[in-house]
Amino acid sequence: MLVNANFFGLLLFMSSLRVVVWGENVHEHTNPKVGSIYPHGMHVTLAEGIRLGVPGSDVTTATLQEAEHGLTEERLAATDVLTWWGHKAHDQVSDAVVDRVQRRVLEGMGLIVLHSAHYSKIFRRLLGTTCSLTWREADEKERLWVCNPGHPIAAGLGAYFELPAEEMYGEPFAVPSPDEQVFISWFEGGEVFRSGCTWQRGNGKIFYFRPGHETYPTYHDVNVRRVISNAVRWAAPQGHWANVDKAPNAKLHPEPIKGRISLDSKA
Repeated sequence: MLVNANFFGLLLFMSSLRVVVWGENVHEHTNPKVGSIYPHGMHVTLAEGIRLGVPGSDVTTATLQEAEHGLTEERLAATDVLTWWGHKAHDQVSDAVVDRVQRRVLEGMGLIVLHSAHYSKIFRRLLGTTCSLTWREADEKERLWVCNPGHPIAAGLGAYFELPAEEMYGEPFAVPSPDEQVFISWFEGGEVFRSGCTWQRGNGKIFYFRPGHETYPTYHDVNVRRVISNAVRWAAPQGHWANVDKAPNAKLHPEPIKGRISLDSKA
């Protein structure tokens, strides 16, 4: 059963947008440079940016170290948009948690995948490919060109914006062709990368956004925060698939027709 999208959108408008910011929370405790840039954790900085960019939203955080990684059935059921940052501990994420996140995306929850989470279990599961790429960490400037200025995720941006130093990601990026490409990045070494891409899986929207290497203050940048906040609004659910776990070829009985129409009747 698919709930009317306009009705569901009205409910979201009337209520607070519920966002969970998930962070691996490992580098902050093992790398002093990362700890100095994000003393309370990258997830906390990301959550602060969303609270500022999406006023009135209900933004909470969850980390790998919490029970069930902070993503219980009940919490995910009450989540409209989930953001995901991971890098060093992809293999430590429980498959059971990946299963339930995938189910919620298919039902309609939005998913924002950040930087090295391109290699997370949940992103690879939803896209069905390796999601591999080429990379280099050399303090290079990154220029993000806006490919689709009319897209809601690009709202408020100019033709491009720059980050003075970032890790380079380069093509080929082993993902399915995006439904929409919002940004493309250029680096000083000459590489380009599809750095802002969208997909839809089931009833859920997915946005991948490239910037965010842990040793740079990327998530303090005003333009990066604007993009993530725009993406949260864009990914908000527009409907809900209540029968996501049912077999697609399940036999259904026809609904009874109330009353009969006479073939001899005249209009």
